[in-house]
Amino acid sequence: MPVAPVAASACRPEPIILRRLTRRSQFLAVNAGVRVPGPAFLLLVQPRGDQNGSCAGYGITATKKLGNAVVRNRAKRRLRALIREIFPEHGLPGCDHVLIARNDVLNADFARLRADMAKSLQKARRRLDTRLEETKAVTQVDTSC
Repeated sequence: MPVAPVAASACRPEPIILRRLTRRSQFLAVNAGVRVPGPAFLLLVQPRGDQNGSCAGYGITATKKLGNAVVRNRAKRRLRALIREIFPEHGLPGCDHVLIARNDVLNADFARLRADMAKSLQKARRRLDTRLEETKAVTQVDTSC
């Protein structure tokens, strides 16, 4: 018997569509955003300011400090799997994200990486909200005169 599709509930938001950052200019633009350091990765988040609010961009970097190509590719594979699992529900829509791999990403338990990613995304959301409130306060004009 076929199962009827379930309607989207108000409790659970729509999943985020992921798109990969491919150009260097996109990575550099995210560098100006919010930085959330962690033991296994550094998360950079920058709002895009475009109309497509259901889409989140992501990019992954692993420097040569991490190790040879085999080690760097392993780190990127782990972070890519983490993104596919966490971002559809917890990612920040309308923002670009860059993950910079650190040494702990290679040996950390995947459950710990999951928890670190969720916590980092929450911190980034709070910091972006604070930054938005600050810019609104600065741009608000006093019209009481």
